[in-house]
Amino acid sequence: MLAEDTDLLDAYSRTVASVADRVGPSVLRIDAHPAGSGSGFVVTPDGFAVTNSHVVRGAARLTATLFDGSESAATLVGNDPDTDLAVVRVAASGLAAAEVGLSGALRVGHIVVAIGNPYGFHCTVTAGVVSALGRSLRTQSGHLVDDVIQTDAALNPGNSGGPLVNARGQVVGVNTAAILGAQGLAFAIGIDTAIQVISTLIREGRVRRSVLGIGAQNVPLPRRLARFHAVPGEGAVRVTSVQAESPAARAGLREGDLIVALDAQPVEGIDDLHRLLTGDRAGKAARLEVLRGHERREVAITPAPR
Repeated sequence: MLAEDTDLLDAYSRTVASVADRVGPSVLRIDAHPAGSGSGFVVTPDGFAVTNSHVVRGAARLTATLFDGSESAATLVGNDPDTDLAVVRVAASGLAAAEVGLSGALRVGHIVVAIGNPYGFHCTVTAGVVSALGRSLRTQSGHLVDDVIQTDAALNPGNSGGPLVNARGQVVGVNTAAILGAQGLAFAIGIDTAIQVISTLIREGRVRRSVLGIGAQNVPLPRRLARFHAVPGEGAVRVTSVQAESPAARAGLREGDLIVALDAQPVEGIDDLHRLLTGDRAGKAARLEVLRGHERREVAITPAPR
C-alpha cells in the first residue's frame, strides 16, 4: 500500500473515531416494554431525547440505557407517527446532548456515521457515505415522509432512532429504516425536518397538521425562471402526484406544478410547506402560487385536517 493511501485511510479512521467519541455519550438504548428495543439520542442536557415512533409505539413502560451502561426510567413526551419521530424524557442528570447540524448542507458522497444498538449490541458504530438525497419514505402510519437521506452506512434492527452524524460530529439525520435483504440501503429522516417536529413535540406533545394531498420533492428553481416570474427563492416544491378527491385534486393541481408560495409566504422546499401547513389552516381557504410551464398561477385551495 502506498504511503499516501495509508495517510488517507488514517484520516478516514481518525474522522470516524472522533465522531464516535464525540457523539457516543449522547446515544441511548431505548427499551419499550414489552414490545422491543431501539436507539435514541439526547438533544438537551435536561433529558429530552429523540427516537422513532415505531420504537415506542404500544409500550407500557420505557427504560433508557446510557452510554456508561446504567439504566434510567424514561417517559414518552410526544409521538408523531406521520414522521416516525418521538420524544422521550430520561430521568437522569448530567446527560451529554448531541450537537445538531444541517441536513440541507449534505451532499452525495459526504461521510456519515451511524451510531445505535443493532440487535441490542450497545453503541455500535458503522460508517458510510450519503448515497442519495431527497428520497421519500412511507412510514408505518402510511404517511409519506419526503426529503429523506439515503446512506450505505449499515443499519440493522435496533438502529432505529439513533443518530446519523456528519464528519464534524453533528447529527444530520435520525436513522429510521433499512431495506431487509438489501446491502448498503438505509434511510434517515433529515434533521432539518426532524428538528421542527421535535420542537413541537416537546412544546405541545403532538403535531397538528393540515394537508394538500400531494406527493412532492424539492427541486432547484432555474435562475432565469425565478427572475422572469420575480420569485425570490432558489428552490421550489415539485408536485409528483395528486391524490384523488384531495384538496389538491379539487383545486386543479397537476403533476409537475412548482409550488413557490402559500398565502404569500415563500416556499423553497418541502420543509417550508410542512411548516406552513399547520393544523389551524385546515378548512380555511388559502392561495397557492405555482409555476406551470411558462405561467405563474394562483390556485385557491382549502387544506384538509390530517
